Amino acid sequence: MLETTAPESLFSPPFVIDEPARHSLPYVFNTGHSGAVYPASFLAASRLDAVSLRRSEDAFVDRLFAPVVDLGAPLMRACFPRAYLDVNREPYELDPRMFDGRLPAFANIRSMRVAGGLGTVPRVVADGQEIYRGRLPVAEATARIEGLYKPYHRALRGLVTRTAVAFGHAVLIDCHSMPSTSLGRDEAARVDVVLGDRFGTACGHALMEAVEAALRDRGFRVIRNKPYAGGFITEHYGEPALGRHALQIEINRALYMDERSLIPKPGFEALRESLRAVFAEVAGLPLDLAPRRIAAE
Repeated sequence: MLETTAPESLFSPPFVIDEPARHSLPYVFNTGHSGAVYPASFLAASRLDAVSLRRSEDAFVDRLFAPVVDLGAPLMRACFPRAYLDVNREPYELDPRMFDGRLPAFANIRSMRVAGGLGTVPRVVADGQEIYRGRLPVAEATARIEGLYKPYHRALRGLVTRTAVAFGHAVLIDCHSMPSTSLGRDEAARVDVVLGDRFGTACGHALMEAVEAALRDRGFRVIRNKPYAGGFITEHYGEPALGRHALQIEINRALYMDERSLIPKPGFEALRESLRAVFAEVAGLPLDLAPRRIAAE
């Protein structure tokens, strides 16, 4: 069983916001799945070794997108791992099979993600292996949500709000990586990036078009919303009518690392520079991302 230590005290700090010298772009970047700090108590409670647990991690994505800070946009990154707590879920998206005790009545126990074992406190890693040796106390899930999940989202929401106030609109880029095996065999050979905007509801059409075009111009093979249309963050932070846009970007891991050893490939730096160039270009375009005001009747 896990120690009763407050989850937030196991990570120093739980998350980091890398601030630019001057916040000159109406953009916020987020890497909520790149955390790579695995507490000893978590490893002891798991039936898996550290490398297996890291299969769920968006390894090195925070490093891939680090250059956006020099462009003038903040980058928020989790330090706790996705296998421990997933901030791209509802706050209480929990699997009752994982816990001893009764979950709160408001917990969402029937979502597709819970059924797949990938709730707020995941039951399995990305390849389907069970994480824990036994059940967890309900209080453990509550502690992670109260101590890590909610502070993370308060900080992220604050960044987006601050940006919208300063610029009149805000763009949240939610940065992820995807296993090459998550794509069909035919798709894996030709897809480098999946862009997700919740099928056109989370960001303005012009933003999606601009990011896709900038990626394609640099030789990336891009598709939209399949198999990743965007998770909780894209869906709930994207409010285009209010001038708040959210776009999820998934990078094929085979582009930049050995997926078995989790070691970056020699092309890592070139990919990082390409992503910096993509967002430098897009940020310089005169996109209409302002709120849509409804005329008084």
